[in-house]
Amino acid sequence: MYVHIGEETLVRAIDIVAIISKESVVSSSQMNELLTNDRLVVVDLSKGGYKSIVITKDKIYYSPLSSGTLKKRS
Repeated sequence: MYVHIGEETLVRAIDIVAIISKESVVSSSQMNELLTNDRLVVVDLSKGGYKSIVITKDKIYYSPLSSGTLKKRS
């Protein structure tokens, strides 16, 4: 099964490790360290402000959709 995460991008549901809201990321220094990790590819789908972050096995996606919406789709 695939999950639409924004901007015509589909991700396999079994590849999703976490779906995190923007508020959780802003308040956590550990999440900021993870997002600045250069080993993972970052893909910005938001074209401006993102609402959630989708972490997969090999990429991090900035999604314009809320974490609640993405969780319902998965």
